[in-house]
Amino acid sequence: MQLLVSVANSEEALQAVDGGADLIDAKDPLSGALGPVSLETLRNIHAAVAGRRLVTAALGDAVGEKSVERAAFDYGSVGVGFVKIGFADIADRERIAHLITAAVRGVGSTGRVRCGVVAVAYADTGGTTSIDPAALVDIAARAGASGILLDTALKEGPSLLRLVSTAKLKPWVARAHSAGLSVALAGKLAAENFPLICETGADIVGVRGAACEAGRISCVTATRVRALRLQLPSLTRR
Repeated sequence: MQLLVSVANSEEALQAVDGGADLIDAKDPLSGALGPVSLETLRNIHAAVAGRRLVTAALGDAVGEKSVERAAFDYGSVGVGFVKIGFADIADRERIAHLITAAVRGVGSTGRVRCGVVAVAYADTGGTTSIDPAALVDIAARAGASGILLDTALKEGPSLLRLVSTAKLKPWVARAHSAGLSVALAGKLAAENFPLICETGADIVGVRGAACEAGRISCVTATRVRALRLQLPSLTRR
């Protein structure tokens, strides 16, 4: 399992790299679960990482196909490994399929083969105000996404593991893998949650607040990242 750490700027990116994060995810924590950083900030993060780790980027929640395609192209052109897109307040399956297809089209236009699209489902809104996580698996696979992330939209609310048990996460992860998607799990996760997350079979565990010195809107530190990273090797070797 790989450790993804969300960072807001190049200084935090360097801290995450020094701490041993596997993936450096560009995200603005002040703008919600998938708040995008500016293109300039993303370029600075990518330059600071300097190829030592894969950089990823949040695009926010989708609004329209044209804006999604443009954002996917612009952010994908920086050289990130994948972009993440959410669907807050959207439950229509056909519309979501078109939005994912637009994002795939956008990153494809960059000419960077390695840049994929990750579709994001929310455990705390799925099936009510946004797409159900189970339904998103099939939609994402058919629309050409390379991965799927289950996260929480409300960062002041309960954590992922308080919302969804590992007994339910395991078949969801297996279903996504069967569809050819990589799987990431996030949502107010901490080091003590890693054993259960590893049991699900997910490929990536994502954190922000657990990597910060005093909550998700403070700063990522190498010390906190290192402590998280140390929890993974022994678990993933089992």
